[in-house]
Amino acid sequence: MTTVVLGDHPLTFKQYESIALGDCKLGLGVLAKARIVASRSFLEAKSAKSEKPIYGVNTGFGSLCNVEISPDKLGQLQTNLVRSHACGAGDYVRNEIIRLMIALKVQSFAVGVSGIRLEVVQELMHLYNSGVLPVIYEQGSLGASGDLAPLAHMSLPLLGEGFLWWNGKKVATKTFLERSDVQPWVPCQLASKEGLALLNGTQFMSAHGMYAMIHGQKLDYLADKLAALSTVAHDGRIEAFTSGVHATRPQWGQVKTATRIYGWLDVCPTMHSDKLHVQDPYSFRCVPQVHGASKNALRHAIEVIDIEVNAATDNPVVLETEDAIISAGNFHGQPLALVLDYAALALHEYGSISERRTYQLISGRRDLPPFLVKNPGLNSGLMIAQYTAAGIVSQNKQYCTPASADSIESSNGQEDHVSMGANAATKLIKVLDNLYTILGIELLNASQALYLRGVKPSGELETLLNEFRKVCAVIEEDEFMQPKIESATEFLKGQAFSNDVLLSSNN
Repeated sequence: MTTVVLGDHPLTFKQYESIALGDCKLGLGVLAKARIVASRSFLEAKSAKSEKPIYGVNTGFGSLCNVEISPDKLGQLQTNLVRSHACGAGDYVRNEIIRLMIALKVQSFAVGVSGIRLEVVQELMHLYNSGVLPVIYEQGSLGASGDLAPLAHMSLPLLGEGFLWWNGKKVATKTFLERSDVQPWVPCQLASKEGLALLNGTQFMSAHGMYAMIHGQKLDYLADKLAALSTVAHDGRIEAFTSGVHATRPQWGQVKTATRIYGWLDVCPTMHSDKLHVQDPYSFRCVPQVHGASKNALRHAIEVIDIEVNAATDNPVVLETEDAIISAGNFHGQPLALVLDYAALALHEYGSISERRTYQLISGRRDLPPFLVKNPGLNSGLMIAQYTAAGIVSQNKQYCTPASADSIESSNGQEDHVSMGANAATKLIKVLDNLYTILGIELLNASQALYLRGVKPSGELETLLNEFRKVCAVIEEDEFMQPKIESATEFLKGQAFSNDVLLSSNN
């Protein structure tokens, strides 16, 4: 198993995907170790000679910031913080995102301004490398002051407390450590600032964002390819994808979409035959403009998330360069909250226009039978599959209500503006999951339409179609449809991709 080294260089999307899947071990770079050690040494020296209270080091937290804590209680203060802040609720966070949370927290420490001891960071990596994962809940973070509750649940196992996922079951950390043949990490006694360093940060939001961008770029590629396949199935025209059209409106995403789709369509002989219709509906003709706008939005989200995952989002910031330990606001999730909302809207649009292509395919036009089945009337065919897609699209519209427009006062008014980025993060994943199903339904319809038309695409589209039909045969008469929708969705999730899908240079 390969080792992904954190802290010395930015990671690629392939590396983040490997981390999310648990296909690697985590290591810490030499430079990162040096920065972490130097930061802790500076914090200890500075706090030892300071006569003033230092927030989070020898004070309470939030609105209790003016309560000074005696030196002999500083470790207990940090342990109490982790325990008391583990207030998660709702659904469990999926394992892929938990793994990313751990890696991104280590990467944040590697910046060298958190004042945490190197051994605590190493124990966090040992937790990841053990193969078990902390149990974390989706609800509990306001997206400011850090993702406090989720990160507290992430950190509890470092104390020998909380719960873990072990062999697919939820078990107490204490139980796992007692039963494990080799203790993969040693429960920590936290020192000054360390509980706050673990809990302050945007790693819940940024892990969701990174996971969404890994899948979002793949979904963008799939949406383009299925739009091309559906265009062939609909007996569409190729002219709307030619380079000259898009040179007159050179939006980056629009040009990229048109170039991809034209390349797939140009090798299909049927696309160059004479057509009776002079133009196609918008859901076909305007794919470059619609998908392209979503590409631009995702590209912006990727830029913001890429900065965030390589940043220190802790508080206070231990700045040796300024000879100070400064309480500020890097934990505030607003940069993420806005782009996570933006990304949800961008992904939704792929589904919105996909469902319209499905609707056009089943409409009984262009020499295709209604609902894409022989003997319509006796058979309902794909009628209700389109209903399912429409219902999911409308659910995504509801998920696209921006979380970042909201805020609420907390901690007795000390924390009087929050980002709600955690809510933006969790609903983004729901949009993403739904999009796989919507596109799966489009693929099912395009395959059926091509079969009934008696036309085969060429090149990559033909390969995609042939592979799909191995797992999801065409329909001759009405049959149980849910398994087909599920098969189509899982087929898309299982597609392998090259760097060609990426919308950024981080490959």
